[in-house]
Parts: sequence; C-alpha cells; structure tokens
Amino acid sequence: MRVVFLGTPEFAVPALERLLGHGCDIPAVFAQPDRPAGRGRKVRPGPVKSLAESRGLALHQPEKIRAEENREVFERLRPDYIVSAAYGQILPGWLLASARRHALNIHASLLPRYRGAAPVAWSILNGDRVSGVTLMVMEEALDAGPILLQREVPIGLETTTGELTRTLAREGAELLVETLVRMERGDLRPVPQDEALATWAPRLTKDMAPVSWDESALVVHNRIRALDPWPGARTLFCGEPLLLWRSLPGEMTGFAGAEPGRLLSVSERGMRVQCGGGSVLELVEVQRPGKGRVSGREFVSGARVRPGDVVFH
Repeated sequence: MRVVFLGTPEFAVPALERLLGHGCDIPAVFAQPDRPAGRGRKVRPGPVKSLAESRGLALHQPEKIRAEENREVFERLRPDYIVSAAYGQILPGWLLASARRHALNIHASLLPRYRGAAPVAWSILNGDRVSGVTLMVMEEALDAGPILLQREVPIGLETTTGELTRTLAREGAELLVETLVRMERGDLRPVPQDEALATWAPRLTKDMAPVSWDESALVVHNRIRALDPWPGARTLFCGEPLLLWRSLPGEMTGFAGAEPGRLLSVSERGMRVQCGGGSVLELVEVQRPGKGRVSGREFVSGARVRPGDVVFH
C-alpha cells in the first residue's frame, strides 16, 4: 500500500509511526516549513519532519501546497492513498485527485462538530464530556468530507487540551490503520456529514487568555484547561500577571454577595478563589511569567495576602 503522508505537529506523529509499523510504503512526507518557536524564537524542525528524517523518508516542505510545481510531484508519486493529519493547509482538488483510492484526513473531533483548527480546545472550553476522532474522505472544503469511521473518547474533569490531543493522536493512528484495512477489503462506505449539525472551532488567540472571575468556577476552570498548553489562561494577582495551569471547581460555596476574585482560603494543593454565582475555584498550579510552575499553596504562602483579600482581577 503506497501512502503519501501530510502532517506537521506532534499530533501527526503517531499516525506516521503506525503507517510505517503496518508496512506501508511511504514514498514522501510533506510538512510545513520550519518556523520560529519557543521563547528564543529559534527555527526548529517540526515533530513530523524529525521523524521522517530519522526514518530516511523523502521530505518536502513547500511554503504553499497549492503551488503549481507541487502538482507534478504528486502526479509522479502516484499514491494509493493520501493521509493528512494536522497538516495546516487546505489541500487543492488536483492534489486530492492524485490518490488512486482516496485522500483521507484524521480530525480530532466527532464531525460535523468542531470543524476547524482548534477542535480539542473548543470541546474543553465548552465543557464537553466526550470528544473523539474522525477518519474522513477529504474534499476541497474545510473538514466537510464524508465520514468513514469515528471513535469516542471521554473527557475527564481535569483533562487539558494538551493531554486530550495526545490521546486523540494515538486513537486516530489506530483508527487510520483500521480504516485502510477495511477500505482494502471493500467493506467501508463513506457517510456524508449532516451540514445542519456542523459547528466551528476557530484558532485560539492570545486575546482569549484573560479569565473573568465574574463567571462560574466551572467556566473559569474549563478556560484554564482549554488554553493549556497555549496560550495559557491569565489573570492579575495584586496587579501582577499570573498564569493559571491547573484548577478544580471547589465543592464548597463562597460568601453570598462576596466580590469575585476574593481569596477565600488555602487548601492542601492550592488556593480557593471566589467566582461568580457563589461558586469557588481551587487554583492548583500557577506560574509567574519567566518563573517555574508552582502549586497554588506554595505560591500563596510566599505572597503577602490573607484570606478575605480581593487579589485576583
């Protein structure tokens, strides 16, 4: 089975590894060009590129996959299947048509819900209890092709976007091989998506980072875990920026009529904060910019504040 693979970030790595382990012939791998990353903005190879180079696979990194010079490359490769996993660009029709069988995509949601760039984060931001992964036939439209197989994955109350993404990457890799095997047997039929049920998951932005303590503890909690690892939820603690990484809605209730953002008490793991509607959020892991992450309890023990103070804004 001859498969051309397109992918860039860590999410795509398990799928490529699984294809190689299944004995597929991978004549080429396509990844996005190297970009500056990290605090120093150094140009580093992406995870898929690193894997491809370590396995001696032919690697292509075009700036624009739609560029006409890439058409000849795909026509020469003549793959049975094209597989895309978080590649990062919408693929043109001529590229999809270059696959002898099908062009497939691994998408980290239960389509038609959460089409777009950030399906995992939006499922957590919205407080969903179930996510999943979809294997679909690609069309020249964003995440709109017919569905082949899906697999549900539960979302725990403390699960972050980074953690769920890694789980869905592994599940997607297994589902990919199952899909290819069943397609070769001819017992898998694509099912069109119900457009009336489609929802969207646009890219996250840094503007989404600030939390509002007027919202309920559960809403703030979901924002904190949805924005982990990027861009990270933020607040002001005594006027200074503070990153919020781990939290848990508290079982206790706050003071009736108390101002949101009030430090209520210190727990074994963190600090309890008054939120909207009388709800309470326990901050378990926080970080000052440029410093390491610490427990909420450790952080507040070094701050000159007392329970009852309004310190979060």
